Amino acid sequence: MSRSIAILSAGELLVDFITAEFVQTLDEATLFKRIPGGSPANLAMNMARLGNSAMLVACVGNDDMGNILKNYVERTGVDVTHVAQVNEPTTLILVTRSAAVSNFQAYRNADYQLSIRQFPFQKFEDISIFHTTCFALSRQPAQHVILDAGERAKRAGCQLSLDANYAEKIWPDRLEAQRIVAEWSRLGSLIKISDVDWARLYETPNPQPETVIEHFLKMGATEVCFTLGDKGCWVGNSTEDMHHLPARKVEVKDTTGAGDAFWSGYLTARLEGASPLECAVAGRKMAELKLAHFGPLPDRVDRGVVLGDTA
Repeated sequence: MSRSIAILSAGELLVDFITAEFVQTLDEATLFKRIPGGSPANLAMNMARLGNSAMLVACVGNDDMGNILKNYVERTGVDVTHVAQVNEPTTLILVTRSAAVSNFQAYRNADYQLSIRQFPFQKFEDISIFHTTCFALSRQPAQHVILDAGERAKRAGCQLSLDANYAEKIWPDRLEAQRIVAEWSRLGSLIKISDVDWARLYETPNPQPETVIEHFLKMGATEVCFTLGDKGCWVGNSTEDMHHLPARKVEVKDTTGAGDAFWSGYLTARLEGASPLECAVAGRKMAELKLAHFGPLPDRVDRGVVLGDTA
């Protein structure tokens, strides 16, 4: 069923301070570049760059940085009507620029102060996808609010989506995180999880891709995408129908936000009725664009290039 709003993304909008140079640890860093960030916000902006109608539910501070972030997201074409400004400082994250997995340190304040009143429940029947992240679900009141909104979105016929971007330093209670991920999966969600996220969440590194996909499908997920960095990704919507898509060589300028770029291509293709493997091909193209680009993508990305060739 085609709906007028492609995606509502709920969770963190924050500022990333990314090291200007490639470094292994924050100890080595002296210069940082300020970049708008937060996985749900990145996804919403990338969806808008691809020509989709996108909405963001988030909280920033009632401060200069909050104003900057909200205005920036709006300029990319995202509906920021439901981005609230609260009397807490805007959340910021220090991030190492990396060609592999970035290190980070979060200073969280405004991002998790979500209120149920921010969600446009009257529009849920017009929304195709309701997306969130483990980062967003890691603290109250955001966790309770997003779970409540997700249940309502499911009843309204929205397809739920989760980036299981788990990190212990963000969510120390691993068992609670596993329970919440299972609860979101039970609602028929689309699940994206990386090999690094899986190892952090379940403490079992290097699992078989079939094990990962079956794990979420058995909990009730509709479709699973397991990303493995330079080893490509696996996708599947049943235990009998799983596919591997290899990565292609690209000069890496920065990995931050590559997963969000990938998922924006994947979801855009899915809205067009593409198969999981075709969605992964579109996701790979978006990820390649982001990996080759330091900072946010251009305001507009050619949708035809991303969706055109699925070979």
